[in-house]
Amino acid sequence: MKPLLRLAFAIGAVPLLVLGLLMLTRELRPLPGMAALMAVMLASLAIAWGWRARLALLAVSLGDALAQIRAAPARAEAATLPSTEDLADGIRRLARGLAEQGALLERLRRADAAILENLPEPVLLLSAERAVLRANPAARQMLGPEAAGQGPDAAALLRHPVLAVAMDDALAEGHSTTVELHLPVPLPREVSARVVPLDPPLADGGRLLILLIDRSREAAIERTRADFVANASHELRTPLASLLGFIETLRGPAADDPAAQQRFLGIMAEQGERMRRLIDDLLNLSRIEMEEHQPPTGEAPLAMITRAEAEALAPLLNRRDMRLTLDVAEGLVARPANADQVAQVIRNVLENAINHGRERGLITITLTPAAAEDGTARPGALLSVTDDGPGIAKHHLPRLTERFYRVDGARSRHKGGTGLGLAITRHIIMRHRGRLAIESTEGLGTRVSVWLPIG
Repeated sequence: MKPLLRLAFAIGAVPLLVLGLLMLTRELRPLPGMAALMAVMLASLAIAWGWRARLALLAVSLGDALAQIRAAPARAEAATLPSTEDLADGIRRLARGLAEQGALLERLRRADAAILENLPEPVLLLSAERAVLRANPAARQMLGPEAAGQGPDAAALLRHPVLAVAMDDALAEGHSTTVELHLPVPLPREVSARVVPLDPPLADGGRLLILLIDRSREAAIERTRADFVANASHELRTPLASLLGFIETLRGPAADDPAAQQRFLGIMAEQGERMRRLIDDLLNLSRIEMEEHQPPTGEAPLAMITRAEAEALAPLLNRRDMRLTLDVAEGLVARPANADQVAQVIRNVLENAINHGRERGLITITLTPAAAEDGTARPGALLSVTDDGPGIAKHHLPRLTERFYRVDGARSRHKGGTGLGLAITRHIIMRHRGRLAIESTEGLGTRVSVWLPIG
């Protein structure tokens, strides 16, 4: 009996243990006949502890299992897994391939970002929900640094009904379209927008590409040309006619009259100076209009500039026997700002107060910190120039910043005004994203207020 038990354990226990370990470590998958072989091995152990009569059944079952394995040698060979070295080598090749693809995708992503960042025209990348995913530097300069976060300027652009229809059509029909837009805020712009659908979408969800072309400069040039023909020619005609008339007089009746010659030459010099001022103001206004849509750079110390302009106009104050009081807060710096243009604004406003205020009157200049009144609470500075002159009728106030508009044309020309000072002032303030307000009461005086952002 004992030899028989040892034989049963020798036949069943060792193969069963080896096969079990191989299957647990996944080095071997179940093969055809494997279940029968395992069953026979387990049965052999049971029989060794049971009746000797079952030994015959063990032999038959073991023979059948071995016969099944021999009958399918090809299937057993094909089902055998590759070696561990082969698997490791395959995994290494797969990892190298994935790393190369990842590096290629990263290079493509960097190239895409570099192209977008260096395009000279403003470009916005939008999701299907019209959210701004990316904005290049040109777009941030045009729409503000918060354009990628869909700031107020970008939101105003995307809410434009013409552009909204173009984006819907591009997504629905799958082809690009170009539309012309007029944007009234934060300052008037003429913009051409090309909407390009992206199919398939980009990895970051980009679905629409919007290319913006600012045509405001070209529109300003056209307006300047039309205004020059309509207005400047009329303004130049009068002094030019005076000059031609006096020249004819000097050649004829006054040719031998030294006193008349001196008087006429003095008038001619005044008319020539008037023409020079008019041409200078026209060129200055044209230049400012062409730069109006480009935010300024630099900063302007407001208190220092205000004092400098007040001192420069002291001779004009003395000529009219007027007094000037200054109440300026220190440390207020407009930024971003062009210091020369800010000085021109202060000079124009103060010169208007001197020319149109009451003789021997009082002019007050105040400079204080003040938040914007547009609901954003942006920090800024408020400069106010107040005179105690005759004031201006209310129906004139909305038109004071128009070109060549004068409340009293004869008086303005006599004082050397060109009718362009407040127009220039308005365009400079718009370029600086500021505000201009004019308040006046007849008989009590006028107050001109300029608000500028201080960064």
